[in-house]
Amino acid sequence: MLLLAREMGPGGTERQLTELAKALDRRSFEPHVAYFREGFRSEELREAGIACLCLGVQSFLNPQAFRKAWALGNYIRRHRIHIVHTFDYPLTCFGVPVARAFGAPIVLSSQRAHRMLIPRAYLRMVRLTDRIVNGIVVNCEYMRRHVTDDEHFPSDKVHLCYNGLNISCFSAHGAVFPPRKGGGDTVTVGSVSVLRPEKNLRLLLHAFARLTPETPNARLILVGSGPERGNLQSLARELGISDRCMFQSAQRDVSVWLRAMDIFVLPSISEALSNSLMEAMGCGCAVIASNAGGNSELVTSGRTGLLFDSENVEDLAKELKRLVEDRNLRARLGKNAAQSMHRGFSLAASTQAMQNIYSSFFRANDIGLGSGAILARAAGSGRN
Repeated sequence: MLLLAREMGPGGTERQLTELAKALDRRSFEPHVAYFREGFRSEELREAGIACLCLGVQSFLNPQAFRKAWALGNYIRRHRIHIVHTFDYPLTCFGVPVARAFGAPIVLSSQRAHRMLIPRAYLRMVRLTDRIVNGIVVNCEYMRRHVTDDEHFPSDKVHLCYNGLNISCFSAHGAVFPPRKGGGDTVTVGSVSVLRPEKNLRLLLHAFARLTPETPNARLILVGSGPERGNLQSLARELGISDRCMFQSAQRDVSVWLRAMDIFVLPSISEALSNSLMEAMGCGCAVIASNAGGNSELVTSGRTGLLFDSENVEDLAKELKRLVEDRNLRARLGKNAAQSMHRGFSLAASTQAMQNIYSSFFRANDIGLGSGAILARAAGSGRN
């Protein structure tokens, strides 16, 4: 099988693809990965013995894109790829037509974010690919509803596979904390994400600015890189909180920073199933998330975290103040969050669900699966 994404960097989609490729049962699945640009996860995949193909596509308008498409098609034929699965919209636009043209038996795409975030030119292409894929894999019920209700894609061709958390990496135990600026009573508020507009981190800065006059022991850490970084740093200076606000570039291992956070905030305008929210919960953070997208599928407000009205700065500031001032509430929510992730959103469970999806297509297309171990398990579970 061939899994495709744009870049093997720090994003949540790239992490999920990498973890899936490494975790697939090699007795039945032989994963290959293709992408437009190298990233640190490329080396991670190679170290795991997974074949990687860097296509080096810079623009669909560049004449070289046609040659790269031909190279991808020949790779599919040469390695007798049975299933092609694209994980983001650039590779859906590029890879799905190529896979069909070169005879891949099964072609799947993914919908891991709301389509309003897809640029218009790409969106038209994605909707065209909807007509030729065997199915779309979504990562939460919210995305299932979006694809079926808003995009009118057949419900029987939509397959749900929740993101999985690598419990060995994201755990509330064995924390190693980076140095704190404040004293022992310091409460650290933080967020980890690619710094894009839809993450709405401006709202978090405004809410934190309202908090600090009454809670001088609070500090804020934003971990990530992206186009919004300069604007956010300027806003922190304008709000007078830059001395209590730390910006840390994207990290390969964010677990160290998550364990340094007492409170994790995800203020996104749009979300599917957030990897960073799952990771923060797995690390035992007390989380506050906007009531957007699939966040409510992860957070039960008052039990495993708190939800606030999206784009409501007063509501977020109120919940922040509540957690900063209540150590016991932070501890209870963090403990419940970690237990929830470990029980219901493990990488093992996610991998098995995806293998079941793949197996259902292999059975339908009369394609054998190595030792047949996955087929037996899938038939026994009754899930796909």
